[in-house]
Amino acid sequence: MANSTSDAQLDRRSSLLSIVGFWAFYFLLNTLRWAIEGAPDQLSAMGRRAVVSLFGIGFTFILYLVLRRFERSRMHVLVTVAFLASVPVSIAYAAVNYAAFYIVRPSEKVLQEIARYPSEHMGPGAMIGDSAVTWYFFIASWAVLHVALMYASRVRQAERRAARYRTEAQAAQLRALRYQINPHFLFNTLNSLSTLVLRGRTDEAERMITNLAAFFRASLTADPAEDVPLAEEIRMQQLYLDIEKVRFPDRLLARFEIAPEAAGASVPGLILQPLVENAIKYGVSRSSRPVTVAIRAHGEAGRLHLTVEDDGGTSSEPVAAEADGHGVGLRNVCDRLAARFDGNAECRYGARPGGGFRVDLVLPLRPA
Repeated sequence: MANSTSDAQLDRRSSLLSIVGFWAFYFLLNTLRWAIEGAPDQLSAMGRRAVVSLFGIGFTFILYLVLRRFERSRMHVLVTVAFLASVPVSIAYAAVNYAAFYIVRPSEKVLQEIARYPSEHMGPGAMIGDSAVTWYFFIASWAVLHVALMYASRVRQAERRAARYRTEAQAAQLRALRYQINPHFLFNTLNSLSTLVLRGRTDEAERMITNLAAFFRASLTADPAEDVPLAEEIRMQQLYLDIEKVRFPDRLLARFEIAPEAAGASVPGLILQPLVENAIKYGVSRSSRPVTVAIRAHGEAGRLHLTVEDDGGTSSEPVAAEADGHGVGLRNVCDRLAARFDGNAECRYGARPGGGFRVDLVLPLRPA
């Protein structure tokens, strides 16, 4: 609402300035012409012209108010109103102009001209009508200019609204994708906690609860539409993997290879979470041997390269998971990158030759 009000005030201010500028231009142009021609009684004529210009400003302001009433109409309606409303304004101005120069203390030059050619001198009605035709084009030109400015303002406001809607839609999409974290993670973690408590391993249970609280505090309180430093994202994944290590103490190995230039880069929050989840779900949990989950990051040619891979499972399992609809997390990541960077990011994935799965993300390298 505040933006709409300020836009309207700006439009009114611009319109009033255009009216004043329009008549100031007329005043200066005619004054300069009289000075060049060496017309007599220039000071008196200048005063009359100033008064007439003030009336012109007033009449044009009325025309402006009429156009404002139709500002939301279609373009052809606005133009028609502009041309029609300029007719009475031109006649009114021509009448004031005639009164100022021919009725109220007419100048010596005017009186001499009337006395010299009485038969050729037109009556008041004819002179006002003739003058009104001339002034019509002058006043109508301002009206058409104002209609063009109104239309341009309407286009700018529509563009701003469209940009705002796009931003809000993108933020909503990012928020929805961000919160599509696998609920099985929480379910499995609570099961593991229950097992630890029943076995009397309270120290491990306490550490797991602390890590779980820190993980959810960071993931649920951050703004989904904002980015985070990669170092913070890596810390979140370390928390997550520490929690999962309680479930798979002998099967889960974690490796982090983060280049110095990448640690301070900006990335969407929790962008790696679904990928690490998939590595646990399809790699670690389905394997009977130790599985390494590796997270790598480096910068190259203005691009940030992120990799999440595991060496567990079989080469066909992740592909099958995608085919039967269980790969929501991977699609989540690709959709978030597409929405966040407007197509200026890459999401590649596939089975590793020796078993396991690999996901490569490429996005703009930007400092946090």
